[in-house]
Amino acid sequence: MKKIVSIKNLWVYFNNIPVLEDINLSIRQNDFLALIGPNGGGKTTLLKVILGLIRPDRGEVEVFGKNPEEGRKLIGYLPQYTHFDPNFPISVLEVVLMGRYRGLIRSYSREDVETALNALDTVGMLEFKDWQIGKLSGGQVQRVLVARAIAREPKLLLLDEPTASIDPEMQKSFYELLLNLKKRMAIVLVTHDIGVISTYVEKIACLNRRLFYHGPREAGLKKLEEVYKCPIELIAHGVPHRVLERHEKK
Repeated sequence: MKKIVSIKNLWVYFNNIPVLEDINLSIRQNDFLALIGPNGGGKTTLLKVILGLIRPDRGEVEVFGKNPEEGRKLIGYLPQYTHFDPNFPISVLEVVLMGRYRGLIRSYSREDVETALNALDTVGMLEFKDWQIGKLSGGQVQRVLVARAIAREPKLLLLDEPTASIDPEMQKSFYELLLNLKKRMAIVLVTHDIGVISTYVEKIACLNRRLFYHGPREAGLKKLEEVYKCPIELIAHGVPHRVLERHEKK
């Protein structure tokens, strides 16, 4: 698969303290990559480097063969914290149209509206297009925000802990949505949900300031113990019990 993001020898410092150390990472077309590691390990910082929101102190970053500021035109992004006034009088469709933002002067075209409607249809929210955004559940809001991100027609989707505020059943359908989107774009997912990693994603990048592992899921799960410094528990989806790594078979 074609390489769409290339990061070489990346260093980022905050107040002279390294938060990312000598990172070498590549993302390829149609990858479904989980970015995992402890809090404060640099996961969100790495996403912001790819977006061109944080400039590295050392190293090289290419996004679709360009610098991040230019390459981010092909990226959809859902940040970890999205705050809005639930009483603000804006419809679901209007929220998604923000992903088609073209500047203060230009109004939305018919193509923009059609693209936004298609994005809502993709995430299963088309019937709610005229609803006021504050009337939706947390899971529905997340789907609308994903629709806003894919309305840009991106080739890469960055999601920073997108299911932290939605219930488990909605999480399952949300990840199934991502599997469908993966056919059209690469996805990088920041998550702490080990069960999701073992079920849905294909590759893992294990990050704790330094990159401990980047590759296939199965081998990556073993590396998690090194990052978290404790045994890793895998959750069996759809089964009413947990399977522990040291579980004794009968």
